[in-house]
Amino acid sequence: MEYPLGGIRVIELANVLAGPAVGQFLAEMGATVIKVENVRSCGDVTRQWKLPAEDPGNDISGYFSCVNWGKKSLAVDITHQEGLEIIYRLAGESDIVISSYKPGDAEKLRVDYRSLKAVNSRIIYAHITGYGTDNPRAGYDAIIQAESGFTWINGEPGGKPVKMPVALMDVLAAHQVKEAILLAMLVRERGGSGQYIEASLIRSGIASLANQAANWLVGKTIPQRMGSDHPNIVPYGTIFTTADNKDIVLAVGTDKQFAGLCRILGKPELSEDERFSRNYNRVVNSTILKKELQDLFSGFDRDTILRRLGESRVPAGAVHNMKEVFEMSEAQELLLETASPGSVKGVSSVAFKSSSLPVNRKVSPPPHYGQHSRHILVDILGYSSEQTDILLGKNIIHAKHGQNEKGTD
Repeated sequence: MEYPLGGIRVIELANVLAGPAVGQFLAEMGATVIKVENVRSCGDVTRQWKLPAEDPGNDISGYFSCVNWGKKSLAVDITHQEGLEIIYRLAGESDIVISSYKPGDAEKLRVDYRSLKAVNSRIIYAHITGYGTDNPRAGYDAIIQAESGFTWINGEPGGKPVKMPVALMDVLAAHQVKEAILLAMLVRERGGSGQYIEASLIRSGIASLANQAANWLVGKTIPQRMGSDHPNIVPYGTIFTTADNKDIVLAVGTDKQFAGLCRILGKPELSEDERFSRNYNRVVNSTILKKELQDLFSGFDRDTILRRLGESRVPAGAVHNMKEVFEMSEAQELLLETASPGSVKGVSSVAFKSSSLPVNRKVSPPPHYGQHSRHILVDILGYSSEQTDILLGKNIIHAKHGQNEKGTD
């Protein structure tokens, strides 16, 4: 099967989450993605970010596996000229570079856009930063969640600000970079050249504040912590507990849906109460309304009330734990896993469907550190076995032994 990015080669000079997420997306769309890992630090730092239940001797952690499917690992020390030459030779035959260096570091290492463009004028160089190229601060998701306003608005009323449990700024920046790369490829195909792309975590976060930003810019109201509630719609996002001590969430956005909710709960007159008959009134009187609704939900078990609400097209859903999430058919469609016993599992980074854009759900599992170093040097770049052995002896590259190194290009 021919995938959309078949024949495209990518050099991933990035680690942790944002850059590697872009790399996995490109791999699932058919590109060959070479993940360059630093010999001096023994590879991507997330290889060591493990839960207590994980095997401390395995170099593929759960965290690492979330965004590194379908890649080849090249472990090399680019601070040595011989290591840098490997990158230049790869760049000469590649289409895209993904980097996540702090401003100025790529230039010091001589793997910046200008250096690689001199090798290949058609290269598309995507650079992920924390705060842009003019601010030297490193980008850490927890800090940028706070500085972009997300942490301030997240949490329960009257409680402390709360960081979201997913590195959302990295995820948002990755989406910005994917879009920019695909647009750059379109421009190049139309006769343009390669180009430099930069996306920062802070701008990606701010650009995603949506209605919360507008509530300040237009309404001059600083959004406050509301738990799961919505500042503009009630009851939307609100969590209620059922008789069997399970939680559900409502997304009632119209007066008609609210009337249906009250009817299903056995109290239709609630929707005719002037305090609740219109959304604006429900927002003003949200505290009273939520107590009324919670009392009513306490008389139903979760599955029964969700079934009845669904039959009446009143938007509601269960609050799932992670086990329940992956029991859903929609989640099963996105699973990536190897065929071997005790296999690593992951989630596809491609959530869209298309009639003519096939996605490779059979990508190779996350690579071991340096798993493909020898294959890349010998089979792709044309180094001899003797030259490769010399580089190994100098610790300029690292090669994982006992793994399937060759793969496909």
